[in-house]
Amino acid sequence: AEAYINLSIALHSQGRLNEAIKACNRCIHLNPYYPEAYNYMGTIIKDQGDVEKAIDYFKHALKIKPDYQVARVNKLFNQACICDWDGVEQDRELIPKIGISDQHITPGMMATFEDVPERQKMRAKLYAKNTIKQKTKQMPPVPMIKPKRLRIGYFSSDFRQHAVMYLMADIFDLHDREKFEVYGYSFGPNDNSQLRKRVINSFDVFRDVKEMGYQDIAILARKDKIDIAIDINGYTKLCRPNIFAYRAAPIQIHYWGSGNTSGANFIDYVIVPNIGVPIEYKHHWCEQIIRLPFWCQARYKNDYISDHHITRKDMGLPEQGFVFCSFNNNYKLSPIEFNIWMRLLNKIENSVLWIYKSNKWVEKNLQNEASKRGISPDRLVFAEKMPHSEHLARLQLADVLVDTFNSGAGVTAGDALWVGLPLVTKLGKGFPARTGSYMLESIEMPELITKTEQEYEALLLYLATNPKRLSEIKEKLTTNRLSTPLFNAELFTKHIEEGYHQAYQRYFEGKHPAAISVTLT
Repeated sequence: AEAYINLSIALHSQGRLNEAIKACNRCIHLNPYYPEAYNYMGTIIKDQGDVEKAIDYFKHALKIKPDYQVARVNKLFNQACICDWDGVEQDRELIPKIGISDQHITPGMMATFEDVPERQKMRAKLYAKNTIKQKTKQMPPVPMIKPKRLRIGYFSSDFRQHAVMYLMADIFDLHDREKFEVYGYSFGPNDNSQLRKRVINSFDVFRDVKEMGYQDIAILARKDKIDIAIDINGYTKLCRPNIFAYRAAPIQIHYWGSGNTSGANFIDYVIVPNIGVPIEYKHHWCEQIIRLPFWCQARYKNDYISDHHITRKDMGLPEQGFVFCSFNNNYKLSPIEFNIWMRLLNKIENSVLWIYKSNKWVEKNLQNEASKRGISPDRLVFAEKMPHSEHLARLQLADVLVDTFNSGAGVTAGDALWVGLPLVTKLGKGFPARTGSYMLESIEMPELITKTEQEYEALLLYLATNPKRLSEIKEKLTTNRLSTPLFNAELFTKHIEEGYHQAYQRYFEGKHPAAISVTLT
């Protein structure tokens, strides 16, 4: 049975899902009481798109082994994906205990269920301790002469048509080549997309290392004399943190991926906007923090918004009614935000909630939740996935984007602000709960950041019932779009480069990593 589940894992990692299922079925046939097999079968089936069936497999694993925390997290997360909140609520009291003592889980999966930085650090440390056991090979001594150009190595599985690349491609292009040589190390799939081709051309050297082992990739980076290695993945899908455990470079930095500490001792720094990690929460990070004054989203060209004329009628929206919009992935939603949104619909005649439908189960489940709260299900309008340029165009039809709390809008918030759609958010504790806030700070619209659920609800009600004020907000947003830092990739790249320089200077002087604040304007 053990051999067959390992075969299933190997096939799954190669994208051969049907073969992986056959191997997993063989494992279950040999040992029908093997909880790991049912859990892994659920993971494969979820990747095939059948979330409900996957949940059944996770539940079966838990019947055999009730304290199996990996299966518990998988069940919870997939229930969140389909907005099965009753299912999540059954395990609510277990959530604070998951992944913090004896059994490790992928830490980021818990960010949607609670905004508690202390426990996120505990989960990350336990995960790193149990999954990354390589010993660092000694680095060469600090060079006697500081290099004229620092060699920066970006490591990622996502050099392809991926949300992260929309956010980072400009940075690769804009690095000052008089001060930096830029390398890319790709261990993800090659989708042959135009975006991948553009990204490859942005690097001075691009290496496809997908077929290489962790240690060999680290050794290759050392041969390339990389000064600073940037881990873009964190613990997201297809990540390879083991590369950095072997030390690919004397300075190793995490940027973007997890939105959480690595919990490891081999990542020296993490890059965050100043508001992203409050001073009082910095001890929940194992890394030293490089604070940037602002954040940056992808700077879309004007013609990137589709010129295809899309009307409210086309999208099933009321011609005159107020449109609250939630385009976050459905797993980020919880009854707390939904209760607020339903109270707003109850108070504002002809208003609707326009909501992204991640999968086929969401519509029925959320309609049932609306009915429980006395709201007619037809007040919820569901949006299907669209090409990105058309998605940007349709966003302009809404009146306000409503954020989620524990894990807020990221790319979605940037999309909305770019097309002139205001975002109302609530400032949380952890990094994932502050994404909307640091974007609004970066576009100089702090008046849309609230601190409590009551403030959040009150501001949305005020904007929905005061068209003059909402119009003023939209005008300011249109003005600020290109005059503030949020979409200024050139300025942002200079900030990052200054952070790199300061980190390398400390290393060159023989000093340990320490907190860095970039104040360059």
